[in-house]
Amino acid sequence: MAVAIAAHDWTTTLGPPENWPAALRVAVGMMVNSHFPKCIVWGPDLITIHNDAFRPILGDKQALGRPFSEVWAEVWPEIGPLVEKALAGEATFIEDFPLVIDRYGHPERAWFTFCYSPIRDENGAVLGMIDTVVETTAKMQSERNSRLLNAELAHRMKNVLAMIGAVANQTFRSASSLDEAQVTFGERVAALGEAHTILTQSSWSGAPIRAVIEGALAPHRIAAGRVLLSGPALELGAKQSLTLALAINELATNAIKYGALSGEGGQVAISWRIGSPESEELFAFGWSESGGPPVSAPARKGFGSRLLERVVALDFQGRVSLSYRQEGLRYALETTMSAIANAEPVHAN
Repeated sequence: MAVAIAAHDWTTTLGPPENWPAALRVAVGMMVNSHFPKCIVWGPDLITIHNDAFRPILGDKQALGRPFSEVWAEVWPEIGPLVEKALAGEATFIEDFPLVIDRYGHPERAWFTFCYSPIRDENGAVLGMIDTVVETTAKMQSERNSRLLNAELAHRMKNVLAMIGAVANQTFRSASSLDEAQVTFGERVAALGEAHTILTQSSWSGAPIRAVIEGALAPHRIAAGRVLLSGPALELGAKQSLTLALAINELATNAIKYGALSGEGGQVAISWRIGSPESEELFAFGWSESGGPPVSAPARKGFGSRLLERVVALDFQGRVSLSYRQEGLRYALETTMSAIANAEPVHAN
């Protein structure tokens, strides 16, 4: 900027630099040698001179030799009175001042910490001002995001506690004994914990369906090869991820106790297929057991059955079927891709 200032045609504004007042020459010399963003505003026309460090604040704006009021015309109602105060001899220091500026061809919210200080000549007369400024947009956006994240975390915690409360209530109400209830409740909370871990890794934006299924199966320590997964990569929303994790836990628990995983040789096939995102095309999920003992419908329906038949259908806005066939249990969920919260295919690693 020192080179640019020397090469600029000042004929119609401040005149040749060699004729500038001593106060201006000294101020410009100090400014161009500073690595802190600075801008001088000089004379009744508020002519702008700035250093290299000030360039990022300008964006695409051209400011050298132009009136400060034109350079920042979009925010002049906010900063104009502060410039007038400085030219009247009163400095102003403001932290994290919000402004809607246009430096890249579109309006944007930005924040600045700055000081407008008068520049006086040897007789004490105010001839201009110097703007010493740092942009604090990143800091303010980070603080705002932190507040939003904290609010979202509080909301999530309330939902999680409500879900755990509902699971506990239904588990202890449906169990035939306290010991059974404690074991079942522990398994369900573990399934939720695995799902939460996966969601936390993606900042709760969603989770890959395969990761949700594998996470829900992990606490059961099922031998390799007993459960087969097949289906394309797909991102599920947070709520549907938690619901599916609980459903997989219920199906796995039942298979280990009564179904295909209760003895040697049985297998479970888990598969899903998808359509185009946000379309009315089909999303289908299936759990199919084979090679286990003959199965039959339970004498009474507990929390697990209600979860599989009602809650899953509600959260996925679809329909489910649960059939106890002699050859093995079958569970199926069908809905539209538009009902899948995140409904975005993702690239598998």
